[in-house]
Amino acid sequence: MRFCWSTLAVKNMDESIKFYKEIVGLELVKRYQSGKDTEIAFLNDAETKIELICNKDKKEINIGQDILWGFYVDSVEKQMALVKEKGVEITSGPFQPNPSTKFFFITDPNGMKIQFVENLS
Repeated sequence: MRFCWSTLAVKNMDESIKFYKEIVGLELVKRYQSGKDTEIAFLNDAETKIELICNKDKKEINIGQDILWGFYVDSVEKQMALVKEKGVEITSGPFQPNPSTKFFFITDPNGMKIQFVENLS
């Protein structure tokens, strides 16, 4: 068995795709209408795949406060500079809980907590 993808309901498909392309570095691989009021997009890189679903009838998106997505980066400092350049607020960090890991957090346009992690070892 292997993991397929993680799905996130989003408020605005264009804004969410822009965030995951520009901030996280994923590529849009598929985007399509699924019925009259629902649009689906898949973004990925070599190892990570996410699905975004936007339903025009859904007025509220509920993202749990205890759920987050973590993404490896080559450099926390470079990622922090990119995030700031794009006008995205760093919500906490950077943290270095041990000699081999450094990370910080932001929030995506839908309220999903995003963690960028650098492996220092």
